[in-house]
Amino acid sequence: MKARNFNELRAKMAPEARARVEARVKATLENMALDELRAARQLTQEHLADILQVNQAAVSKMERRADMYISTLARFIKAMGGELEIRAVFPDGVVRITQFSNASPGSVSSIAETQ
Repeated sequence: MKARNFNELRAKMAPEARARVEARVKATLENMALDELRAARQLTQEHLADILQVNQAAVSKMERRADMYISTLARFIKAMGGELEIRAVFPDGVVRITQFSNASPGSVSSIAETQ
C-alpha cells in the first residue's frame, strides 16, 4: 500500500467530515494534561527542567500532580513560553480571575518534591 499525503486525503473529504475532524482537533488542543502540552510544544522533560533549574524528576512529578500551587503552575507554563490565565466559567459568561496575577513564583523544586 502506498503512503498517502494527509493533505491529499483531507482534500478528498467531504466538507462536513473536514469540519468534524477540525472540531475534534481543536477540542483536543484545548484540553490537555501538562505532559501532553509539553510534548505538543516539542519540549522534553530534560529541556524544561533546565529552563526551570530543577531536575527532570521534578518536572515528571509536576506533570503527574492533580494539585499544585498556582505560582508553580504559572512558572511551568511560562517555561513553555505561555502565560497562565485562570477563568471562571458560568452559564451566563466567563470571568478572568486576576487576583493571582502577581503571585510570587515559589521554588518549583521544593514544591514538586514536598507535595
